[in-house]
Amino acid sequence: MAAEIVNPRSDSETDHVGPAGADEPFDPAFALHRGGKMAVQATVPVRDKDDLSLAYTPGVAKVCSAIAEQPELVHDYTWKSNVVAVVTDGTAVLGLGDIGAEASLPVMEGKAILFKQFGGVDAVPIALATTDADEIVETVVRLAPSFGGVNLEDISAPRCFEIERKLQERLDIPVFHDDQHGTAVVTLAALRNAAKLTGRTLGDLRAVISGAGAAGVAIAKFLLEAGLGDVAVADRKGIVSRDRDDLTPVKRELAELTNKAGLSGSLEAALNGADVFIGVSGGTVPEPAVASMAPNSFVFAMANPNPEVHPDVAHKYAAVVATGRSDYPNQINNVLAFPGIFAGALQVRASRITEGMKIAAADALAGVVGDELSADYVIPSPFDERVAPAVTAAVAAAARAEGVARR
Repeated sequence: MAAEIVNPRSDSETDHVGPAGADEPFDPAFALHRGGKMAVQATVPVRDKDDLSLAYTPGVAKVCSAIAEQPELVHDYTWKSNVVAVVTDGTAVLGLGDIGAEASLPVMEGKAILFKQFGGVDAVPIALATTDADEIVETVVRLAPSFGGVNLEDISAPRCFEIERKLQERLDIPVFHDDQHGTAVVTLAALRNAAKLTGRTLGDLRAVISGAGAAGVAIAKFLLEAGLGDVAVADRKGIVSRDRDDLTPVKRELAELTNKAGLSGSLEAALNGADVFIGVSGGTVPEPAVASMAPNSFVFAMANPNPEVHPDVAHKYAAVVATGRSDYPNQINNVLAFPGIFAGALQVRASRITEGMKIAAADALAGVVGDELSADYVIPSPFDERVAPAVTAAVAAAARAEGVARR
């Protein structure tokens, strides 16, 4: 899959207008997307009949027969071992929500070119015309022979949890819902470095997460797995706690795992004395609630385009501030994680992605910062060329250590 943009219509006059035609002003986003952002690119030449006879019939038959006799050869003689399916149903696309499968394709194409650009991994966007969890699972299971891994993308909660779990049970290739785990990995890496900068460990920290969707649930579980002292998660109705009788099964499980302090009530109340705020929900946190946090607090306000706490406000009170935006320091961006995680998993033909592999990815990502650590630099840039190799190597080593590597 080609990483660069190849647009055969780039000289067309229509590239310089908006979607409605000549009456619309120039919009660079539409200009870039015209014709799509991807193309298939051959890795071998087909210049004459000899090339054709090797790339296709009759030469290809020998390879097919060999794979039929020894199925594991598919990894050596096709692209399977380096290609990921990027699968969505279009129900939770960026900040746009349930916009449908076709409208999700520009995002899925974008995800695919990021796989190639930052991890050297080929990826194919697959937008499904169903939102039924079982139908999605069955479809992906049937597509799986063509791929070395599955990246689930922009599927709404709570269905995303069920879909991922069922696919992990039925497939022997990595299945990874990036909205959950990619966000969690990068958050952990930034939090490790923020704690280090202020002379603390994860175990010293109490966090509050705004948002109990895919990202919020995954971040809470992952941070606890990594050793965080305590975390409370808030949804629209307040803190997810055992005394609530309106919780979904996912949130009931979350209530059992989190909130050791036994907090209840509002997000704002929970922030009083908290060390960390993590926002993955949108909305706005009032400034007095931010001011009530503990000294040397961390504010990770990751909603896009408008962070839950504006950085100018957060900097009045917090020692470290991070957002999901590229125009502020410390961008919590999933592209720091998923290309290297899949590259490492595919490199060793891992059967799945474990918690240990994700923690290794976060540690490697945090380690890239090294001695350059500062309040405005707790997480590296996606364009830091050290990131993907470090994450890839760490994930591959962890897969071998945990016994899920097959080479």
